[in-house]
Amino acid sequence: MPSWNSRGLRGSMLEEALNMTNEQYRREHLALVQKIPTPITPIEIDKQHRHITLAYFEQKSTVDYIGNVQGVPVCFDAKECAGERFALQNIHEHQMDYMEEFERQEGIAFLIIYFKEVDIYYYVPFRDVKRFWVRAKEGGRKSFLREELDQSFQISISNQIFIHYLDALNKDLESREE
Repeated sequence: MPSWNSRGLRGSMLEEALNMTNEQYRREHLALVQKIPTPITPIEIDKQHRHITLAYFEQKSTVDYIGNVQGVPVCFDAKECAGERFALQNIHEHQMDYMEEFERQEGIAFLIIYFKEVDIYYYVPFRDVKRFWVRAKEGGRKSFLREELDQSFQISISNQIFIHYLDALNKDLESREE
């Protein structure tokens, strides 16, 4: 079973920025998107400081966020990578299955990936994630390069909304109508 603290706080800054973004979207009545907590079982607890020092995941997670954007069901996962290459091992098969099922039910699934080295965020539609996933399953590269992503899905950052992904979502929706 994977240990809760083995992955440290990877992605916590990204998730915190997304949580603030989603709260702003909620206040402005643009979207209602929530972080889905992953149930854990505490194993060791620091009673003096009142926090968990070791725990195990109770079940496989689905995605990080689920919600509704003005009548459009959305689900997405937030990922970070250090360099210019995103390793597909950071996405689990059960997450791919969930996102595929979500899209089958007429929802929109995607990733938000933060490339730390260049300080750039991308909205990656599920269809692109799946293309890279299938390529890897068929013996191709087990990762994709930032340059392989549709550059028009780069997410703008602003002071009012930290990771403004709704523009990219709208672009994705428009491309599906064509």
